[in-house]
Amino acid sequence: MMPSFDFEDQIRAPGGARIAGVDEAGRGPLAGPVVAAAVVLSRDLLPEGLRDSKLLSATRRDALLQLILDQAEVGIGLATVEEIDEINILRASHLAMCRAIAALPYPPDHVLVDGNLCPRELTLPATPIIKGDALSLSIAAASIVAKTRRDAIMWDLAQQCPGYGWETNMGYPTKCHKEALRNLGVTPHHRRSFKPVHNIL
Repeated sequence: MMPSFDFEDQIRAPGGARIAGVDEAGRGPLAGPVVAAAVVLSRDLLPEGLRDSKLLSATRRDALLQLILDQAEVGIGLATVEEIDEINILRASHLAMCRAIAALPYPPDHVLVDGNLCPRELTLPATPIIKGDALSLSIAAASIVAKTRRDAIMWDLAQQCPGYGWETNMGYPTKCHKEALRNLGVTPHHRRSFKPVHNIL
């Protein structure tokens, strides 16, 4: 299934002009922040090949990222490891989404949110879309921005904390990562509220 502009067109028809797609990356990892992106696409200038970031190679994501940055309005927000541990990963993901929306150059009229819940702090009209990154072009674009931005952060953190494989596993609980946790210990970038990390502590 390829994403389309159908959701955006349906909302635009009653008068909404600026529609942002919002998605996050990094809910499942044991380390690193959760990163969200908000993207407002122009109906007349849609980057070709947009789809769920998980279905794209890193090279293709990077190429599409540049097209999105050139042809759309983009906002990026994140929630730190400390915030994840303090308020839980779902709330932190929603916090990152709200920060991404606030980082857009202009406020949108409506927000399409990937998932089954909208952030409760969000004051704008919003529609949650389950598997939105596979259905909505705006959310697919946001998923690409969020994924590439978070991957870059994890690559940087991997240089600071070698041995955990973050440059390839992006902080997810792979066998290599869990073995490194046991052998090297917990870093300041690990989410202490997540069970595999908590158990070691």
